[in-house]
Amino acid sequence: MARGGLRCLPRFGLWLVLLAGTAGLHAQPAPPTTQRQQELVRMVRQDCGSCHGLHLTGGLGPALTRAALADKPIDSIVATIYGGRPGTPMAPWKAMLSEADALWIAQQLFAGFPESVKDRP
Repeated sequence: MARGGLRCLPRFGLWLVLLAGTAGLHAQPAPPTTQRQQELVRMVRQDCGSCHGLHLTGGLGPALTRAALADKPIDSIVATIYGGRPGTPMAPWKAMLSEADALWIAQQLFAGFPESVKDRP
């Protein structure tokens, strides 16, 4: 091996360690707080429901029930919620939601979305 190649080896090893250390940074984000979850339930029921139906069984947009989503990859649903679908009425929600919010919503849709939380007096 050339002399310059040996000098690069320690730097290459350091680079690999740094890369390995950042791999966990892209793990699943922390779920939204309980208050934020309540806000998201209201948002989905009111805003998403205006196109996807009051019970999320379909309307202008497709059904978002557990059965309707069963064969869809969750990453695709998260991407659709967050970034929208160009060329369709499905607008991006990234101005109102974080990626963690979009993931939480998708997880709830796959589990059977909860009913609206009633406002307390």
